[in-house]
Amino acid sequence: MRKISLVLLLLGFFLFAETYVYAQRRPKSRKIRSKSRQISSYRGSASSPFGRRAYNSVTFHISSMNYFGDLAPKSSIASTDISFTRPGIGVSIQRKVLPRVSVRGGLLFGRLQGSDFDSADPNDENARFRYVRNLQFRNDILEFSVSGVFDLIPSYGTFVTRSNFVPYVFAGVAVLHHNPQGLVPETDVNTGSPLAEAGQWVDLEPLGTEGQYSEGSGVSTYSNVQFAIPVGLGVRYRLSQAIDLELEVGYRHLFFDHIDDVSGSYVDLGLLNSNLARAMSDRSREVNDVNSGNPRELTNPNIAEIVSRTASYVGADGRTYNIIPGYGQPGDVNIRGNSGDDDIYIVTSLKLTYIFGGSLFGGAKYR
Repeated sequence: MRKISLVLLLLGFFLFAETYVYAQRRPKSRKIRSKSRQISSYRGSASSPFGRRAYNSVTFHISSMNYFGDLAPKSSIASTDISFTRPGIGVSIQRKVLPRVSVRGGLLFGRLQGSDFDSADPNDENARFRYVRNLQFRNDILEFSVSGVFDLIPSYGTFVTRSNFVPYVFAGVAVLHHNPQGLVPETDVNTGSPLAEAGQWVDLEPLGTEGQYSEGSGVSTYSNVQFAIPVGLGVRYRLSQAIDLELEVGYRHLFFDHIDDVSGSYVDLGLLNSNLARAMSDRSREVNDVNSGNPRELTNPNIAEIVSRTASYVGADGRTYNIIPGYGQPGDVNIRGNSGDDDIYIVTSLKLTYIFGGSLFGGAKYR
């Protein structure tokens, strides 16, 4: 969080410095601009703090989305499973207001996905516990963001005279709607009976897989609407007078830990409200991977030692449940996820930008 605050502080400083420096330049060129105003009027008539030099653009992009959280291969911020890279699409509108500064509003839709079966190495001393845990999810994200964009190379003219190659950084705020889902197995390992929802992707939040809707669990619910801080960098290349090509990498810092529906400890299965909720809460005893149908490596020497710790207890509903204690992380603890670290996701985008002059809804004016 300190790193995010520092980035925002630096961006604010650059915006202030750029405004001050450019304001000092204005008096020197006032007469020149006054004489050339009629000649240059085709560049747009929009008003701004710096007259006719402001302009607008619209951007369409395709993106790749990667997730880091409790189901990542390793406990490292750079750790993500490339095989679960999923696509995204988006559109944004940007307003150039200073030689280095633009304001951007954007809309993004894409998917995040993760799986312990594919990402956790059963031969890794630490990851093997997550392999036994055997959780998986997908989550469709709808994100709206507002960001400040700071160009490392200034452009003091209009869009016609902008630089051919411009690296930039950005930071802002975002609000997103998310909905984690899980794929239902064929059989409920707790009862041995088929599940009516077998083979379907079901919403996980209403199930309360960690006891969110269970009376007496003491676990708080989470919202499907959340806030995030987007920060990142990119490069912009001029293709023609009105078209740019951009490559951008953005990091989304979230303020919650349930993008994957995994955060806290396992709850007494007897507290959960349905067989489906119990089946989606504890998947450690499933024999096959739910996505591929491939058998899990439960006889692997590194795994066999863990699954041999089978225990049982009588739940709050009076039923007996068999479990594998200590999965999710090393040690004989009942931890399902790490609530101490918020989730993040990374968006890598290829963008095509069209500049349409000084007026937000109109093209350049000719006289």
